Amino acid sequence: MKEADDTDRHAPRRVGREPWSPRSGIDGEYLTEPPARPDAAISTVRGPVDESRGHILVIVENIPLCADHRVRKQVDDLLMAGYRVSVVTRRDPGNSAYRQRINLTLLEYHSLPEPSGMAGYVREYTQAFLWAGILSVAARLRGRIDVVQLCQPPDIYFPLARLLRWSGATVVVDQRDLMPELYLARYVKPPRGILAGLAWLERRTQRVAQYVMCVNGYLSDRAVQAGARPERVAIVRNGPVLRRVAAAKPNPALRCGFESLCCWVGKIGRQDRVDLLLRAVAHLVHDLGRRDCRFAVIGDGECLDEMRALASHLELDRWVAFTGWLPEREVFSYLASADIGLDASVQAEVSPVKAMEYMAFNLPIVAFDLPETAALVAGAAVLVPPRDVERFAREIAALLDDPARRAGLGGIGRLRVATELSWERQSLTYLQVVGQAVETRRRRRPGRRG
Repeated sequence: MKEADDTDRHAPRRVGREPWSPRSGIDGEYLTEPPARPDAAISTVRGPVDESRGHILVIVENIPLCADHRVRKQVDDLLMAGYRVSVVTRRDPGNSAYRQRINLTLLEYHSLPEPSGMAGYVREYTQAFLWAGILSVAARLRGRIDVVQLCQPPDIYFPLARLLRWSGATVVVDQRDLMPELYLARYVKPPRGILAGLAWLERRTQRVAQYVMCVNGYLSDRAVQAGARPERVAIVRNGPVLRRVAAAKPNPALRCGFESLCCWVGKIGRQDRVDLLLRAVAHLVHDLGRRDCRFAVIGDGECLDEMRALASHLELDRWVAFTGWLPEREVFSYLASADIGLDASVQAEVSPVKAMEYMAFNLPIVAFDLPETAALVAGAAVLVPPRDVERFAREIAALLDDPARRAGLGGIGRLRVATELSWERQSLTYLQVVGQAVETRRRRRPGRRG
């Protein structure tokens, strides 16, 4: 069950679902494929480190470290702040660059192919939990763990969190999505009892957490309702790194001869509603007669082939291009070349990462009017009643005809990213939470040694 907050919107597919690419690394570029490895492996490069800063164990299940843009930024910040960091993660060729990072230990395990259906997810999460337990114990045997950060969903690690907390570690939950809402967005009629079970897992997790980070206010309120202490819940949004935004170069060739370019960026999952976007484009092109704009759908995912077929069925092949997965550098080149950013999500609890990236590139946004989306893009977007694809199309047309309005909306968004939403701003809160967690560990276990 993939995360719906766009955390990994231009992340590569898992190993086994597409051929390995010869490019990879810390900013989305692949280096070299590592040699064959056993089911689990530990790689570390030690260097000078201030042990008084602490040791942070990060557990991430949904995708490998190299593909998790939020964890990548967090790991970079932790290392820069002088912490020793260990990451439990799926093995992936793209992790190779991280195996060479000083004071970073990768504890990697072999992953199953992409699951399908409930039985597949149960197998995946069971395997992930078992490997997380084994590798966390291995990390503990190698030295003291001051803080364990659980990247969620899935909300399955609370038994392990209790064990690590008993050993002296402080538990921090980084909540990016809510499993009950995500499940409802994917399945219209979920099996009986599933939602109650997911809610139970959520409550167990929040009650074992000592600190909680959430990507928006909806998730923050939900964490408190589930049992988290309000004074220990912080919002850490998943904004873009402005340094990488500034390095992006526009490429007029991406317009392919069209006057305008609109972009959608993300993982093409069932909950991302690219189908609504395509139906809006069909109305724009065929009913409103707007044929001077190219639409780039950037990313891959489980519904990519289905959406390509739908675009062909709607006779949009001339106007809509599906790029597949692209490294961040190329994604940002598209955004630097675009006129409008688009989001078709209908999930009320989601703060779309794509919207923050659009805003960073001065792009006005057309999106559905949802609580967290509206709070995030206030003043920088045109919001449309959810699922109203005809209105969505009309608003795209109106923005394409009004460059001054586009510039005004884009400027408001860019300013908000620079002053509040960028990772450079959000990382201050992240490091503050980690620092408080380290101090909590020391106050609770004075003099304890690993």
